[in-house]
Amino acid sequence: MNMNLNWRIIWNIALKDWKEVRQNRTVVMSSLILPMIFVIFLPLVVIYLPSMVNMPGLGSSNNIGTLIAGMPPALRDQLSGLTADQAGVVVILGFFFAPMFLILPLMIASIIGADSIVGEKERKTLEALLYTPASDRELYLAKVISSVAPAVVLAWGSFIVYTVVLNVAGANLMGRVWFPLPHWWPLILWVAPAVATLGMSVIVLISSRVSTFMAAQQSSGLLVLPIGLLIIGQAAGVIYLSVGLVFVLGVIIWVIDAVLIWLGVKQFSRSALMTRI
Repeated sequence: MNMNLNWRIIWNIALKDWKEVRQNRTVVMSSLILPMIFVIFLPLVVIYLPSMVNMPGLGSSNNIGTLIAGMPPALRDQLSGLTADQAGVVVILGFFFAPMFLILPLMIASIIGADSIVGEKERKTLEALLYTPASDRELYLAKVISSVAPAVVLAWGSFIVYTVVLNVAGANLMGRVWFPLPHWWPLILWVAPAVATLGMSVIVLISSRVSTFMAAQQSSGLLVLPIGLLIIGQAAGVIYLSVGLVFVLGVIIWVIDAVLIWLGVKQFSRSALMTRI
């Protein structure tokens, strides 16, 4: 197997994809709206809504109190010394939102990947690309870089904004800089790139079977279900995202990525893509 890669060709194709992505309003708006909802709108609602509408604080809710009581002992230990309202904010924004945050790199990589492969079929520009001197492996790697890299950068940038929003908006309630919590570091640096790679790997596998951008998006949307299970598992008190669990979760996803990439490299070929143009 020839492992020699022409990185000049790879980067040129990736740069071409990024230029086309910036011209796609659907992709750009999705890449902006999703982070704004997750890192600005929802945190502000959780922190400020109770006081704005004269509701009891988060910790005063019987549901929140019951929820915290059902948490694993290790999580309850982290909440010791906090008021009820403070504990409610930490549980919701520090733990429940952690798996939800993974939706960002997953969906952004899927959206950009779908646009860079399936979208090119719709724009009738893929055929010209397939006649470039790039090998199938180089073409595959360029598509992965063009979707995973911006998804990871956007996830890391969103994490920085999320950190600022939580500490500034929650300053009066928390009385200190309290975020990020320890498990967020491996989540962002280890799991987020794995999730972004997962989203793109799935897009590659379905690219030869669908002919429209929307069809590719709908198929990859099923990847959100495992993230929903993580949220439900925390709400039910079955698990909580410790540093160790997050690291193991990342290992599992990277192993899945390796398998999907191996399958994707075998499937990703000019002939397969040409049959769908």
